[in-house]
Amino acid sequence: MTAGEACTLPINTVLVLADLLDDTETYIRRYVVLDEHQAVAVTLWAAHTHAIAHADCTPYLAVRSATKRTGKTRTLEVLEPIVREPWLTGRTTAAALARKVDRFHPTLLLDESDAAFGGEPEYTEALRGLLNSGYRKSGRATVCIAGGADFADFSTFCPKAIAGIGRLPDTVADRSIPIVLRRRRRDEPCARWRERDGRAEAMPIRDRLATWAKEAAALRDARPELPDQLSDRAQDVWEPLLAIADAAGGAWPTRARRAAVALMGETPDDDTVNVQLLADIRQVFADAGDPDVLSSAEIRDALIKMEDRPWPAWGKSGKPITPHAIARRLGEFSVVPAGLVKIAGRPARAYRRATFEDAWERYLPEVSDSEALPRYSPNESGPESPETDRYQRSGGNDPKTEKTRMNTGSGNEVTLREPEKGCCEGGPLRLECRLCRQSPTYWRRDEAVQ
Repeated sequence: MTAGEACTLPINTVLVLADLLDDTETYIRRYVVLDEHQAVAVTLWAAHTHAIAHADCTPYLAVRSATKRTGKTRTLEVLEPIVREPWLTGRTTAAALARKVDRFHPTLLLDESDAAFGGEPEYTEALRGLLNSGYRKSGRATVCIAGGADFADFSTFCPKAIAGIGRLPDTVADRSIPIVLRRRRRDEPCARWRERDGRAEAMPIRDRLATWAKEAAALRDARPELPDQLSDRAQDVWEPLLAIADAAGGAWPTRARRAAVALMGETPDDDTVNVQLLADIRQVFADAGDPDVLSSAEIRDALIKMEDRPWPAWGKSGKPITPHAIARRLGEFSVVPAGLVKIAGRPARAYRRATFEDAWERYLPEVSDSEALPRYSPNESGPESPETDRYQRSGGNDPKTEKTRMNTGSGNEVTLREPEKGCCEGGPLRLECRLCRQSPTYWRRDEAVQ
């Protein structure tokens, strides 16, 4: 089977699998509030645990949040009855961890990972070694045996879901599909989990998944088409899930690829913190209508609202990132503030969009408007429509309009477009209008258009 070919299973298996994935997703979303892309990823991962014998690579689920009471443990509890050979644990020993994975290859559902990685050094290092190598079938960990008199190589390959507060170590996060949860709103439906009732509902699903997996040997030869927006590592971990989606057919192949790009396709191959900062600031400018200038405070405020990023809890202090920290990292790309610019009648340190252009071109991949997908906040109901202004960058397709210069009084001038005649003239400023976003009224909020 060549690259890009979908897995071809017997027709009865395909029909069963498509319905089975639908039923699995319905069961999971009954008890856990997930957005569509998260639900697709978790559903395919649950099926993958039963078919892991036919895969060379396994993705981890990184179920995390910034606070307690967001549904992390509940997610593992809901998954336990439907995955293959579940091992739900919050703590074990380094020796038991390596030996049980090697002997049984269970589906490891590890809760309270923040405590595990911050606890006893021996266990922390054993866990890190297990996770760093265990996403490939060839993964091994060398462990001392016989009281230290000898050693042995133990297999570390098995499906793993890891739940905890905060971020995982970079090497582990790189192998994981992020499922970032937030506290449920009152208007978000979610059934109460009662273990006895939940297990009774889950048992038929688990049995159907196990039966399907026995007939899914063709997955081994599958070479699904992989989204270009994914890094090499992300393509590795998503490949077995995309193979299952292709085997199911229907809407699942499209939904799976959209989920892959939405959850893991936003950062470039050299996924460093500095490059991530560049990408997120580009998104901040886009969300603001691609203005010529943004103040440091506006950039900072927008960054710390991104709960799936490190900016709200920056560094060892866990406090939001500061404008000084942003400036220091941007300096690595020769991006420096423009000095003081008068915004809303007050001088403020600001950045010109033009100073980012070179860095964006060098370090960030170009994504066409038709390929661009929004960054999803966890537990939100879904994306905005691609036809809305958020996804239309101003510039290339804008009608030519007169320009005006706003003298800030500090030696800096900001070139801005005036609203088109008949656009919002004589009426309230409309933020959905790209021209109004760039008008002096928008930037000098307390003054009229000059």
